[in-house]
Amino acid sequence: MFLDEMVAYKKKCVEEQKRQKPLKVLEKELQFASPHRNFAEALRRSSRGPQDGVKIIAEIKRASPSRGIIKENIVPADVARMYQEGGADAISVLTEEKYFMGCDAFLQQVKQAVSCPVLRKDFIVDTYQIYQSKALGADVVLLIVAVVGRQLKEFYGLAKFLGLECLVEVHDEAELEIALDCGAEVIGINNRDLKSLRVSLDTTERLVKLIPAHTVKVSESGIKSAEDIRRIKSMGVDAFLIGETLMMASDVVGTLREFKEVGTSGG
Repeated sequence: MFLDEMVAYKKKCVEEQKRQKPLKVLEKELQFASPHRNFAEALRRSSRGPQDGVKIIAEIKRASPSRGIIKENIVPADVARMYQEGGADAISVLTEEKYFMGCDAFLQQVKQAVSCPVLRKDFIVDTYQIYQSKALGADVVLLIVAVVGRQLKEFYGLAKFLGLECLVEVHDEAELEIALDCGAEVIGINNRDLKSLRVSLDTTERLVKLIPAHTVKVSESGIKSAEDIRRIKSMGVDAFLIGETLMMASDVVGTLREFKEVGTSGG
C-alpha cells in the first residue's frame, strides 16, 4: 500500500519535471556533471579481510513514512562533513520530497562538501530520472526491484552507459533473481518490507547466502547498534546503509567511528 502510493506520486512528479525541463535540455547538462567516484570499490573489503573494519553508507534523511520527522532543521553539507569525519565510505542522500522531506539541491550540496561517493536515494520510476541523477552529480542511483521490476535491465544499462553505478535493492528471493539476472555489481538487501514497513534483520540473513561472493552485499534498514553490525557482518555482508540511527545520534562522528571499529575489534 505504502509503496504503491509513493510510486504513483513520483510518476506524477516526473511527468511535471519533464514538462519543465525536457530530456533534450537535460542531456545537454550532462557535459557539466562532476567526475565519477567509484562506489563499488569504496565498499569492497580489502585483502585484510575481517580486520578491514566496517564499510558504511551513511544516509542523510529528514523524515520517513515509518518514522515521521527525524530531524527537520539540518544543513546537509554539514551532516555530510561529519559523516566523512566519522569514516563514512559513501553518503546516501534522500532527494524524495513528499515522504522523506528531501530535495535535489541536497545532493548537489553534499557532492561539493565531501570527497566520497554520493548515492541518490529516490524512487526511480522513469529513465528520465537517471539522466537527472547524473546531471545532479550523483555517483550512484538506487534501483528498487519492487518498483522497476523487469525494467531493471533497461534502467541498469542506461545508468552504466551514463557513467553511473547502481545500488540494486531487493527484499525477497524473486527480486534477488531479477537483480542477479541483470548482473548487478552491488546488491542492497532491505530489511524493511516496503509494503508493510516492518523490519527484520533476518531478511539479510536469508538472502545474503544466495548472492555470489564477487558481488558487493549491502544490508539496509533496522541497523541500530554495534551488536547489529557485528551480527550481520558475520553473515558475509560487505557494507551497511545506516540512516535514522546516525541522524538521531547525539554524537554523529563518535557513533560512526564506533560502528566502523566493529570489524577491527575482533567482533
